[in-house]
Amino acid sequence: MPMEMDLSKTGYKMFFKPYQVQALRYLWTVKEAKSKEVWDHVKGSVEGSISRASIINSLNAMVDNGILDYTENTGKGGHHRVYRHRYTEAQLKEYLASLFIGKLLWEFPEETRRALSHPL
Repeated sequence: MPMEMDLSKTGYKMFFKPYQVQALRYLWTVKEAKSKEVWDHVKGSVEGSISRASIINSLNAMVDNGILDYTENTGKGGHHRVYRHRYTEAQLKEYLASLFIGKLLWEFPEETRRALSHPL
């Protein structure tokens, strides 16, 4: 899933839905967790309902986007992933900024360099 940035929002909500932000914050507190543990935490901390499938899809998308890592374990019910952060919170902010600035530098190199050296 490609990363997108919504400039009308602030903080992590520029990049993630509220339940995804809660999932990220939860993983920083526990170091690693299965999708069910993340879902149990998130479903009680955001407005509305959130499906476990949405949590699983979001966690896997964050793996694909380089934000999370996982190990695969076997247990009751077969294989399952145990997710963990790849970055500290400060490192994640820098990673997100570098993704978007890097893309701007690729697409509009001169204009991006000018804008970074002379912000509005």
